[in-house]
Amino acid sequence: MKAAVLSNPAPIAQRPLHMKDVPKPQTEPGRVLLKIRACAVCRTDLHIVEGELAPKRQDLIPGHQIVGEVVDGATADLPLGTRVGVSWIGGTDGTCWYCCHQMENLCDRPTFTGYTVPGGYAEYALARADFVFPLPPELDDLHAAPLLCAGIIGFRALRVAGVQQGERVGLFGFGASAHLAIAVLHAWKCDVYVSTRGESHRKLAESLGAKWVGAEADKPPVELDRAVTFAPSGDVVIAALSSLRKGGVVSINAIHLDRMPQFDYDTLLWGERQIRSVANMTRDDARDFLKIAAEINLQPKVTSFSLDQANEALLAVKNDAIDGAAVILP
Repeated sequence: MKAAVLSNPAPIAQRPLHMKDVPKPQTEPGRVLLKIRACAVCRTDLHIVEGELAPKRQDLIPGHQIVGEVVDGATADLPLGTRVGVSWIGGTDGTCWYCCHQMENLCDRPTFTGYTVPGGYAEYALARADFVFPLPPELDDLHAAPLLCAGIIGFRALRVAGVQQGERVGLFGFGASAHLAIAVLHAWKCDVYVSTRGESHRKLAESLGAKWVGAEADKPPVELDRAVTFAPSGDVVIAALSSLRKGGVVSINAIHLDRMPQFDYDTLLWGERQIRSVANMTRDDARDFLKIAAEINLQPKVTSFSLDQANEALLAVKNDAIDGAAVILP
């Protein structure tokens, strides 16, 4: 099969992914073989390809927002032809303290799709049968793919922030994940305030019904109940924290931050404000979010790329050159 393979991490401008012919995966017990129909591009893929996340295996096939069709290893619950989604967490050990306390997203020995095991920048992929999600028919391949990490992790970030119906919520950064989270927030009758760099991202936020939109350095005109940061920047976390009311919560929706700057406790954190990180997702997050996405007919804004344009797709993500999400079609 054809795949985009990472042999040596490097800046994406150097185009480190190379198209190769590699062996088609062989079905294993407990796993299904998927013919890939679409794979969305995530900023985490960029961190992996550029080496900001330490390499875990040689000749890696990245990609963890997979829409695929079961073509081998079918089960009673997943018959041949079932259309499923695969996300970042490809498996857990099921036995560690976290798995035994309903916190599988914090598992001590997880499997990560497109990082510790081969991912979806290819024509086929193997996936654990108990970590795939049948997709609602309302969600087509192209628009379902970005939901499988950007959507799910954005939804988890709202949960971690403790968002309640009708609250004032700030989104700091407005890329692939935030432009999906805003649809959920509107379904929950929340007022949404967006601070983001890039005029096209601000226009997108306005078009999707944000109550207020400002530049990266602008402060929302009201105190926020909750805030979610999407940019991999510690400065953005501080900007979000400075916008909160007392008792408010910031959730950091990033697997990597450039740094966490020093800040004044008395003015920014005192008053029982909270900063919480968002780590991975659970299968319940995925199921609950996909159900909501189908109910509200969530349609991400997408730009499609062919498999041999995987480097270009990642470069577009890095440069904020597209609104919404990039999706690779094999």
